[in-house]
Amino acid sequence: MIVILLFGCLFLLIALGLPIALSIGLPAIGFMLTPGVFPAGVQISALGQTIIQLLFAGVDSFDLLAVPLFMLAGSIMETGGISRQLIDFSDSLVGWVPGGLACAVIVASMFFAGISGSAAADTAALGAIAIPAMIRQGYPPAFAAALVAAGGSIGVIIPPSIPMVIFGFLTNVSIAKLFAGGMLVGVLFGANFMGVAIWYAWRHNYGTRQCFSMERVWACLKEAIWALGAPVIVLGGILSGIVTVTEAAALAVFYSLLVAMAINRQIKWKDMPDLLIRSQVVAATILFIIAMAKVFTWLIAMKQTAMLLQNAMNALALPPWGLLLLVMAGLLIIGCIMETTAALILLVPVLAALTPQMGVDPIQFGVLMVVNLAVGMLTPPVGICLFVSCGISGLPLGQVSRAVMPFVAVAIVSLLIACYWPPLTLWFPSLIYK
Repeated sequence: MIVILLFGCLFLLIALGLPIALSIGLPAIGFMLTPGVFPAGVQISALGQTIIQLLFAGVDSFDLLAVPLFMLAGSIMETGGISRQLIDFSDSLVGWVPGGLACAVIVASMFFAGISGSAAADTAALGAIAIPAMIRQGYPPAFAAALVAAGGSIGVIIPPSIPMVIFGFLTNVSIAKLFAGGMLVGVLFGANFMGVAIWYAWRHNYGTRQCFSMERVWACLKEAIWALGAPVIVLGGILSGIVTVTEAAALAVFYSLLVAMAINRQIKWKDMPDLLIRSQVVAATILFIIAMAKVFTWLIAMKQTAMLLQNAMNALALPPWGLLLLVMAGLLIIGCIMETTAALILLVPVLAALTPQMGVDPIQFGVLMVVNLAVGMLTPPVGICLFVSCGISGLPLGQVSRAVMPFVAVAIVSLLIACYWPPLTLWFPSLIYK
């Protein structure tokens, strides 16, 4: 009964517009301090001390240092002249296909995903340049905004990925293996999004095409070589085991500063305070959610919610593939109404215990969960990529939401492929970490 009331209060506060961290933490703290929830011998002062300890324990992790560092690296890259270089290089590669610029935006999103680890940062970095450029080429504004939002969602699938860092922190699963598991899934998402762009451009004659030229590819590569070096250095360091994820995040900050200040010369030292504040406010929001959710999940654990859920799943007597499908469908719904970090913190401790019953490897399940919640970034009412894209384009949310539905459809198809073809998520980690 306590668990039902806890989740009821959570969704009520979210519906009332309270910040997600307070929506998670206040009901949990309130129930913990309510007489009768715990045995009579438990002192209120002891529970208060437990709450304080849980808040600190929620963020007391070396791995979580990667979150503010990756956010800072993404902000520096976003304003350091990297976006246009990546779009120009991508356009030189795929500009010859129908919908060439649209495909170039998706390819650039995949490159940028290897730098920031944040879907919102990727959408903002590319949208300011890509949406006006696509409109000038004859793409409908809503389609341009929807495509940029779809490309931005890849930012949490292709590593480095902040949600994967959080999943690894919660489950003690190797973050490096999660990163490797997301590589091919991110490529699949990008290829399917490009397929949608090509189909719409061919059918409606959107955009312009240009002849493929190795000279142009070489010229754009020389200009973008420093930008392309960031994902190579960061991912290469993590996957090879030379650096940890947190050390790689620090390396990303150093490298992005080098490119933005010394090579592109788009950022000066006087710009740094604004970049630091802007990126760390977002990072602090994520860490505050994690701290509050630690209290929430502790209370759920004390009420043996995971065991109750396992018993309920056993009572359904579903085969492993059916249970996996049920969990994925539930996550799709939750991803539409709850922010990604909050959903991970609340659900991972409960759902991770079901991996043996679903017949999936913990690495595969971690990737599937992040990918599933990434689809929620494209759907109202809390789709962060949609909101960023709408803010850049100036279009109403409803108009962009309708235009993004084809991308959501192929994203769900990609998710199902990742669910029922394990090599897509497990082959690359097994190749690197034999």
